[in-house]
Amino acid sequence: RCKNLSVSFWNSYWMLPSDVCGVNCFWEAAFRYDYMKARSSEKMHLAVVACGERLEETVTMLRSAIIFSIKPLQFHIFAEDQLHESFKDILDDFPYEGKVNYTLYPITFPTESAAEWKKLFKPCASQRLFLPLILKNVDSLLYVDTDILFLRPVDDIWSFLGKFNSTQIAAMAPEHEEPRIGWYNRFARHPYYGVTGINSGVMLMNMTRIRRKYFKNDMTPVRLQWGEILMPLLKKYKLNITWGDQDLLNIMFFHNPESLYVFPCQWNYRPDHCIYGSNCKEAEEEGIFILHGNRGVYHDDKQPTFRAVYEAIKNYSFGDDLVHSLLQPLELELQKTMHTYCGRVYRVFIKQLTKSIRDLYGRRSRGR
Repeated sequence: RCKNLSVSFWNSYWMLPSDVCGVNCFWEAAFRYDYMKARSSEKMHLAVVACGERLEETVTMLRSAIIFSIKPLQFHIFAEDQLHESFKDILDDFPYEGKVNYTLYPITFPTESAAEWKKLFKPCASQRLFLPLILKNVDSLLYVDTDILFLRPVDDIWSFLGKFNSTQIAAMAPEHEEPRIGWYNRFARHPYYGVTGINSGVMLMNMTRIRRKYFKNDMTPVRLQWGEILMPLLKKYKLNITWGDQDLLNIMFFHNPESLYVFPCQWNYRPDHCIYGSNCKEAEEEGIFILHGNRGVYHDDKQPTFRAVYEAIKNYSFGDDLVHSLLQPLELELQKTMHTYCGRVYRVFIKQLTKSIRDLYGRRSRGR
């Protein structure tokens, strides 16, 4: 069993005035991590931000990442202080088999604007914007919302990092496939990426490139680095944004489209992909790779197809047979949801899951 790494707390973060030594010095002095002595290129780094009633949901997401992934995982869990002990109690009891390490962090924002960032959209959601500046020794990172479920190895989305061209720094999926139901192209009062915007619930980042890049913007002819651009963007657009930090990311990549790698919808499959009729062709062909249960659909009866997948993974016990304890009971539950639009295409919810289980047992039989 792999015990947790030491939990780092900061008593003096964001205390240096930025005009003393500039933004780079400001951030350099702000974050010191003793636990990260060296970065392993073999390790996949996954970050999540959990506040309020998101403990169970976050743990279920982490379970889904552990089940199928091949290379070792490093979890970076940003959570409110009152959740830390619960996370430790649960995660220390997982049978990691040497596969996973985790570190817990407090929720932290720049001192002079902490209240403003914390109340933006949902509590703590904008923490993700500061990950490149906090995790300074992490080269690349997969950020996911708490309501994400992995139906295939994390390794597979991690491999997109190798597909980035020389200008790309991050990867996300479109907000919508069908412009007729798109939110950004119909209602946004700010710039957004592409035709329908991007969804930041699954965000793969080359953070070394993010920290080095100077971003074009509509506030100044001078290009700004990541740590310099966030607050000016918020000040300019805070009365025009609805989805908080996701809107800010849309604005940034509108002005820097060459910096974004766009992956298909089956890597961030949400209710909008099926509640108005199936509109993610890639999922129809290959199945869902990453399920995103936004709008709380894991916890109500509005989209029972999504809830069935969540409950199946939440209740699965590590070590049990995946076919008999997870896949078969899940398919029976999904068949009960065929009265809904998403239920009519329930097979896309288990197509990739079936393959992931088959591949996992194949690796085990080969001793990998």
